[in-house]
Amino acid sequence: MSRKYFGTDGIRGLVGQPPITPDFVLKLGWAVGRAFRGQGQTRILVGKDTRISGYMFESALQAGLSAAGANVMLLGPMPTPAVAYLVRTFHADAGIVISASHNPHYDNGLKFFSGRGTKLPDEVELKIEQLIDTPMSVVDSAHLGKASRINDAAGRYIEFCKSSVPTSTNLSGLKVVLDCAHGATYKVAPNVFRELGAEVLAIGVQPDGLNINAQVGSTHVQQVQKTVVEHGAHLGIAFDGDGDRVMMVDHTGAIVDGDELLYIIAADLQERGLLTGGVVGTLMSNLGLELALSHRDIPFTRAKVGDRYVMAEMLERGWLLGGENSGHIVCAQHATTGDGIIAALQVVRALRRTQLSLAQARQAVKKCPQVLINVRFKGGDPINHPDVQAACQRITDSMAGEGRVLLRKSGTEPLVRVMVEGIDPALVQTHAENLAQLVAKVSA
Repeated sequence: MSRKYFGTDGIRGLVGQPPITPDFVLKLGWAVGRAFRGQGQTRILVGKDTRISGYMFESALQAGLSAAGANVMLLGPMPTPAVAYLVRTFHADAGIVISASHNPHYDNGLKFFSGRGTKLPDEVELKIEQLIDTPMSVVDSAHLGKASRINDAAGRYIEFCKSSVPTSTNLSGLKVVLDCAHGATYKVAPNVFRELGAEVLAIGVQPDGLNINAQVGSTHVQQVQKTVVEHGAHLGIAFDGDGDRVMMVDHTGAIVDGDELLYIIAADLQERGLLTGGVVGTLMSNLGLELALSHRDIPFTRAKVGDRYVMAEMLERGWLLGGENSGHIVCAQHATTGDGIIAALQVVRALRRTQLSLAQARQAVKKCPQVLINVRFKGGDPINHPDVQAACQRITDSMAGEGRVLLRKSGTEPLVRVMVEGIDPALVQTHAENLAQLVAKVSA
């Protein structure tokens, strides 16, 4: 069944436009409360990031959950992975995060976790959607849900993050810039690194409800690059608004993305004899990551774009490490979802063990040039056209394992994204242009 409201990661949109409206979120809260209602009293954790609309949607969600008879435990501003962790420690039935991740303040959304701290199964999302489209009822007043605020949530999560590295870990001598995107990590992340002994220069830690992700954070790393160089820091770490993504910057100001961070973590685990299986990337992971891992005989496979698909592939294979080049990194030996702080700690731990700088550690991944061309089409299925498929095979064969071709449709526009990747930049450009012309021709 196709989803009406849920996307690949919850429900998201423009504040004030359906479905991101107070009345819808009220009904959504009621539907979630009904969907998770069991024999005893249902308990739902609710966290949020720092955008101003979070206050409005937190209240609407709380009212809907209470109407369904669910008790609500309010966490306040809290990273998305913190909610995934706390839902397990409090033995709650589910967790909800009010956040639009790396988007601007005028967007918002809702992400959901099961009682195990994982993204909801498809059947649960469909059940919630079905309930949303039914008339809303209110339980007997004696059974209405109550709301309470968890005051020590941040402290619990800080200790959890620190527990992902050995108790002997001491980051003294490390000068690090943390960019918290004026988002949900603004209190937690600096405390984690300071308590481990690092000298922390924190930026993006003054949220006002409107400045989340505004020219800061993992999607706007210019500020952290500048700060690292100006202050002579060893490295910089940039989170997105809800803390499930991380990008890093080396001491020269060069960006180190999710692919390179994945490699550093995987290599460290392998050298310590702790790597289980291999690494899961996505269709957009750079070929350089795949080649670097193959040089270490570390298996690599690709999932569809989206952290839920990465996690599903990891679970199916029994592997413990996966992620996206955008910085969603799942270290399943520690967390049930992408966690920016924990991923950053694993990288820093690897650097301390090997005595390498971030600039040195990233050198093993030789990024391959990628050319992406968007081709508009009117209808049909140009990707599976025989001529296009034959051309893709010819290009793949000609690159002899040192390149790849990816064609995929946009999820929001009538576009085919033509991507060619390989070692020779000029050849990659030529192949991409020729293939894009062919896709346009068969789409005409």
